[in-house]
Amino acid sequence: MLKVYVMILVLSIVTGTGYIAYSEYKDMQERIGVLRENNAKLEVAVDTANASMDLMKDEIAKNQELMNELSAELQKAEQYGDDLRNKLRQLDLVQDAIKDAAKLEGKMNGATAKLWRSIIADTGGTPDPNLPEWLQPIQPTTGTTSKGSDTDRKGSDTDSSKTETSTVN
Repeated sequence: MLKVYVMILVLSIVTGTGYIAYSEYKDMQERIGVLRENNAKLEVAVDTANASMDLMKDEIAKNQELMNELSAELQKAEQYGDDLRNKLRQLDLVQDAIKDAAKLEGKMNGATAKLWRSIIADTGGTPDPNLPEWLQPIQPTTGTTSKGSDTDRKGSDTDSSKTETSTVN
C-alpha cells in the first residue's frame, strides 16, 4: 500500500508541477502579447514625437529666416528714420516760412500732390498729372490761390487754417 501512496504522491507532484508550468506558460504568453501591443504603441508614439520634432525644427528654421528678414527691414526703417531726422535738422521750416512763405507753401503743395499721385497710382487709379484745384500755386499778383479758396466757405475747400465763429443768443 505504501507503493500506492508513494505513486499517488509522485503522480500528484508531477501533475501539480505540470499544471504550474502550464499556467506559467499561459501567463507568459499573455504578458508577451501585452508587451507586443505596448511596444507597437510606443513605436507609434516615438514616430509621432520624431515627426513633431522635425516639424518644430522646420518651423524654427522658418521663424529664424523671417526674424532675419524682419531685422534687415527694421535696420532699413531705422536708417530711413535717421535720414529723415537728419534732413529735418538741416531744414529750418520756421525760418523758411518767415523768409519766403509762398515758396515754402509751393514746395509743400508740390510734395503733397506727389504723395497723392503716388497713393492713387498704388491703389490702381491713374493719377492726374495736373494739380488739383486745392493745390494750385499761389498767384504772385494777389497772393491768393487761383481756385478752391472760396471765401464764403460754401465750396469744397478743405483749408483748415481758417476758423468759423458763431454767435450764441
